Amino acid sequence: MNFDELINRRGTHCSKWDQMEPTFGVPADKGLAMWVADMDFRPPQSVQRAVEAMAAHGVYGYFGDDRAYLDAIQWWMQTRHGWTVERGAIFTTHGLVNGFGMCIEAYSAPGDGIVLMTPVYHAFARIIRASGRQVVECPLKVVEGRHEMDFEAWDAQMTGRERILVLCSPHNPGGRVWTAAELKATADFCRRHDLILISDEIHHDLVYPGNKHVAMPLAAPEIADRLVMMTATTKTFNIAGAHTGNVIIADPALRAKFAARVMALGISPNAFGMHMATAAYSPDGAGWVDALMAYLDGNRAVFDAGVNAIPGVRSMRLEATYLAWVDFSRTGMTADEFTARVEKAALIAANHGATFGKGGETFLRFNIATPRARVTEAVGRLQEAFADLQ
Repeated sequence: MNFDELINRRGTHCSKWDQMEPTFGVPADKGLAMWVADMDFRPPQSVQRAVEAMAAHGVYGYFGDDRAYLDAIQWWMQTRHGWTVERGAIFTTHGLVNGFGMCIEAYSAPGDGIVLMTPVYHAFARIIRASGRQVVECPLKVVEGRHEMDFEAWDAQMTGRERILVLCSPHNPGGRVWTAAELKATADFCRRHDLILISDEIHHDLVYPGNKHVAMPLAAPEIADRLVMMTATTKTFNIAGAHTGNVIIADPALRAKFAARVMALGISPNAFGMHMATAAYSPDGAGWVDALMAYLDGNRAVFDAGVNAIPGVRSMRLEATYLAWVDFSRTGMTADEFTARVEKAALIAANHGATFGKGGETFLRFNIATPRARVTEAVGRLQEAFADLQ
């Protein structure tokens, strides 16, 4: 595994690199793509071999016999997270955005409120609004440079029309790894307000040394009757194009409602995704993830040191994910001004903070899952773009 290899993804129908110019106006030939949340690394060899075996066979029919796939999920969750998953609780969806959309349809009705802890992954609000539900933004506090929950304020916001709370654990953006106590408090909040809890744990493998992710069923087993878990191999192993995710539901009544949506929509699995996920959740995949996190830890150090040297700019300390959340509020610039410097002067495409909801207005999100040479180059470009602040 050579994470330093510079792989040219331009011209490969790559959203991150080929859509950079039409989306942000950052030139394709000179720009650095640091927005879409996928990595510029090849997946583990086990995944590559699985795809090559499919190509060598040369017949691409419907996928069947998911025993090895389910075994792999159970092994991974038990081995890496200490979480015992029942086979019958596992549903496979076309990625977790698709899974989230089906959860909204299964557990709420048009006009219902869906609670988001903002700023948070932008696709949630988009799906909620598209389904005719109401986005209820509960802003996170920033305390000593990190996100914290604010249940006292959120209790006062609830009207009784809310049906679902969405937890992003670890949190995107901001990279918080919630403590067991915070997860327990989230479960208590859901019980107080009779909310279904959808726990999106897609980043649960991407945790830095010194931090420990706790799966929600372990933090609050008493909430099983209102808990829906979402996990995937795609973020961990950089196989997002496989569009394969898992919705894991322990409670039989919740499971039946979700199964009805799966049936109504005619959902069946993508064969490539199933083979890739089975290969990823393996000892080879585990070793690859450990090496990846050691490498990303180095990228985190380079990026934070360089960005935090710019007066008025501060990168929130990542506990998990490869998505740096950078606050420009103390530069005295408007969002348009600091964003223009990043895009027009530094020629870097980063996600606009306002798209993540309340609390994101003064931020940009940078993807640091790229060879270190690019991270170093990005830091240099940013320092030059804001050189007048030095």
